[in-house]
Amino acid sequence: MKSGSNTLMWFRKGLRIHDNPALEYAAKNSTNVYPIFVIDPHYMKPDPTAFSPGSKLAGLNRIRFLLESLVDLDSSLKKLGSRLLVLHGEPGDVVIRCLKEWDVKRLCFEYDTDPYYQALDRKVTNYATESGIEIFSPVSHTLFHPAKIIQKNGGNPPLSYQSFLKLAGEPHWSSSSLCMTLSMIPPIGDTGNCEVSEVPTVKQLGYGDILEESSLFKGGESEALRRLKESTNDKEWVANFYKPKGDPSAFIKPATTLLSPYLKFGCLSSRYFYQCIKEVQNEVKTHTSPPSSLMGQLLWRDFFYTVGFGTPNFDCMRGNVICKQIPWNNDDELLAAWRDGRTGFPWIDAIMVQLQKWGWIHHMARHSVACFLTRGDLFIHWEKGRDVFERLLIDSDWAPNNGNWLWISCSSFSTQYHRIISPTSFGKKYDPSGAYIRHFLPVLKDMPEEYIYEPWTAPLSIQTMANCIIGKDYPKPVICHDAASKDGRRKMAAAYELNKKTNGMVTDEDMQNLIRKLVEEPSQGTNSKHLKQKLSR
Repeated sequence: MKSGSNTLMWFRKGLRIHDNPALEYAAKNSTNVYPIFVIDPHYMKPDPTAFSPGSKLAGLNRIRFLLESLVDLDSSLKKLGSRLLVLHGEPGDVVIRCLKEWDVKRLCFEYDTDPYYQALDRKVTNYATESGIEIFSPVSHTLFHPAKIIQKNGGNPPLSYQSFLKLAGEPHWSSSSLCMTLSMIPPIGDTGNCEVSEVPTVKQLGYGDILEESSLFKGGESEALRRLKESTNDKEWVANFYKPKGDPSAFIKPATTLLSPYLKFGCLSSRYFYQCIKEVQNEVKTHTSPPSSLMGQLLWRDFFYTVGFGTPNFDCMRGNVICKQIPWNNDDELLAAWRDGRTGFPWIDAIMVQLQKWGWIHHMARHSVACFLTRGDLFIHWEKGRDVFERLLIDSDWAPNNGNWLWISCSSFSTQYHRIISPTSFGKKYDPSGAYIRHFLPVLKDMPEEYIYEPWTAPLSIQTMANCIIGKDYPKPVICHDAASKDGRRKMAAAYELNKKTNGMVTDEDMQNLIRKLVEEPSQGTNSKHLKQKLSR
């Protein structure tokens, strides 16, 4: 590459300066570097018909976090003699126009495995290739290149965590020095007729003045590195991190690193995080191991990225070869009750209220509400729950989100469908007094401890004293858990048998026959209508 050319640095994720190979490469041997971010209406345009503030696909918490991350990135670029150029429109069209307008000879961007970006990148790189523009798109969002893991496995993604670990081994860069700073970035050239702007506010995007509870998260690389330092300073905590022991009810000081949103947007390099954990493990000789260790959690992320990248229709039940075909219920009323925190089960409802307010919940809390929605109680399709999480979670990441829903619904990865998380006793193990419930469901704040997880069992006199009449101030349970969980196991067993019999090739006719069989031969007292009405009339 000759010195004196124009380079376009296209930010999507990877919103950071440290360990950003695409940005590092862009800064070399260029007269001008154009750092851009495109506000994509697909994700950012307000949707007044959505069930919560935000766009069609993203809740306002995530949009705000992204904008804060862009402001922080812009500030860092300015310190290096540059700035972030913000443009609006369909990203493929906008980037191609910039390549033309600015006479770009080199295009740099971080590789992305998400199907949306894969399609977008094909469009842009096809144009760049035809125009003789050099393309540099390194893998730095994950620890490993998913395609290389799949290649090692004979062309198919590994479908178990342990087989993934065996194939992956140690990252080739693990002992290398990552580039943590840049001395400068070449200046921006003439932007011509391309309309560039500063990072917009949520109000400028059309969301108006929306007052929300103060977020637990502030977006940006600066905050990510501060939190990373704070977490890794406690070396004993890092070394002894054990996922199953985390407290899902801890909300004043959540029992985890809270770094997932920063990894999702690439404000924090997963590779740098890996090296920091490794450094602690070298100092503290006794430490936990994957899958439950902190390192194990980072590797889980790469596992799901790899399987998602190598599995067509990974985000669907139909057409997904690793997903069992299960006759899920279709009940919009129950789905809305779950989504809006109105199931009548305080542990479940408090979690869903926290999700709506904060855009984050503990991983074991995610497991609780996902199990309840799918195989545990409501038997509603995991894709419906996935869509809610995809919208509301700040850290929603396509591959891990779909992978975890496949797992918890026992549609793939896990077959332990008979193990169901109780919507009453599970939370009580961690928080017997119900402080978490009282915080997120203040209507129950005066309910005595012995009734806080099952308030419908409280005598009317107790409900009256607590200023919370069940069925009036707080909903009755939408379902009978014991009967529903028993019925769910029955349906899962029948679905598993059908999938085994057909070797996973379940036809529409097979599914309809199974549904008829389940309706005609229900367990005593467990048909769906009875389940739904039993405790609500």
